[in-house]
Order: sequence, then C-alpha cells, then structure tokens
Amino acid sequence: MSLAEDVRGRQRRYVISMLIRTLSVVATIVLWNVQRPVAIVTLVAGALLPYIAVVIANAGRESTPSLPSHFAPAPVRPELGDGNLKKTSDQS
Repeated sequence: MSLAEDVRGRQRRYVISMLIRTLSVVATIVLWNVQRPVAIVTLVAGALLPYIAVVIANAGRESTPSLPSHFAPAPVRPELGDGNLKKTSDQS
C-alpha cells in the first residue's frame, strides 16, 4: 500500500468517526426530553468518539521494528600523553 493510499484510508476512517459523533450529538439533542437515559448514552459516545477517532486515524501503516538486543560500545579513544613539553622560564 502506498503512502497516499494509507493517508487517504486514515482520513476516511477519521471522517466516518466524526460523522458518527455528529449523529450522536444530534441524537442527544433530539432525545434529551424524550428518553433521557438513551440521550446520556449518546452524549457519552459523542464525548469519547474524538479520542477513539484520533487513535484509529493515527494508527501507523507499519509496525515499528524492535529495538536491538544490544548496543555497540563507544569507540575507545587513546589518551593524550604529556608530550615533549619542557618547562621554561616564560611558561608558568
């Protein structure tokens, strides 16, 4: 599946989820004075659906590879020696 197809599919799932949310909010308004328990259920569904829609829409297209079982150690750098520094009268 190409990246464009993946993005299009995720956008489609998000839009469908948001349409369902919109319908649940409208159902809450319509049912509030008719059947309050059902209206409360649709209100809760309308409140939770954005989170669920974002999680579904952001589901990655590929699984991430696992971390390596071990790491390569940092390269050892030799220490600098004292060199051939001679103490003279102008060096303190």
